[in-house]
Amino acid sequence: MSKSTRAIGLAAAAAGMIVTQPASASAPAAAVAAPAVRTLYKTETVDGLKVFYREAGDPSLPTIVLLHGFPTSSHMFRDLIPALAGRFHVIAPDYIGFGQSDAPAAAAFTYSFDNLTSHVTGLLDKLHLTSYVLYMQDYGGPVGFRIFAERPGQVKGLIIQNANAYLDGVGDMPKQVFLPLWEKRDAATEAAARNFLKPETTRFQYTFGARDPEAISPDNWTIDQALLDRPGTDAYQLDLLENYKTNVALYDSWHAAFRKYQPKTLIVWGKNDPFFIPAGAEAFKRDLPKAKLVWLDGGHFALEENVALVAHEIDLAFAGE
Repeated sequence: MSKSTRAIGLAAAAAGMIVTQPASASAPAAAVAAPAVRTLYKTETVDGLKVFYREAGDPSLPTIVLLHGFPTSSHMFRDLIPALAGRFHVIAPDYIGFGQSDAPAAAAFTYSFDNLTSHVTGLLDKLHLTSYVLYMQDYGGPVGFRIFAERPGQVKGLIIQNANAYLDGVGDMPKQVFLPLWEKRDAATEAAARNFLKPETTRFQYTFGARDPEAISPDNWTIDQALLDRPGTDAYQLDLLENYKTNVALYDSWHAAFRKYQPKTLIVWGKNDPFFIPAGAEAFKRDLPKAKLVWLDGGHFALEENVALVAHEIDLAFAGE
């Protein structure tokens, strides 16, 4: 395949375009609009709980596991999945308590990043996946970095999008809320943390720093907030916000793993993110000096406006491996 042909195919996939022959007047509409790649919506039971995941692409191709952030789900990858699926096998799970996966009450399940990770690795084991690249955004970072530390031989690369492994990357806004919560969880520190569960904060996470806020679909924060507002969800989300301190405690060990194994790494970072600031992206270069860093014109959920660019960079870094 020539470079120009490959580039055209990539742009078409990234934009979700479908090329068809002109249809006759009698041709059924379904024949005209048939998608090139299907995304399937599946579940597996892991340790007695239903884990939902999206899957697309040929399983014989290199696998990319997409790990979502807070407060969203695999829904955040709805446009990236078809942009990648012509060249990769793509898996995008919802963590327990998020999206379409089971969400037991906080009294019935210990919500911790260790447990979120164990259900993702349980899913990977159920699917017999032993070689994959990890794409991580926000909460996807502590889940993915745990997987990398536990299974370095299986992880063939890292794609890091606004996901921290260094305190350099924590902005003033989350510091003011979470450092007191991690020091002492009480009514006052919980009240401050609850602001992260409010509708205005959910919308802010998507729109602040966006190149064009009017281009960000309100479906994002509407869906996320509907799930946050389910009875009992606030309790376990607060548990996870407090438990985030266990991620910080692992930073040094993750840095050591980066230095030891030197995984191929692509960093795509929304440069206008007020939560996970640009210094967090640059910090990875200390331990992963060969990492490629690409700045995205966007905020915390920069993928919303940069799918084609991100898909292109992933293709350059990992396609055919």
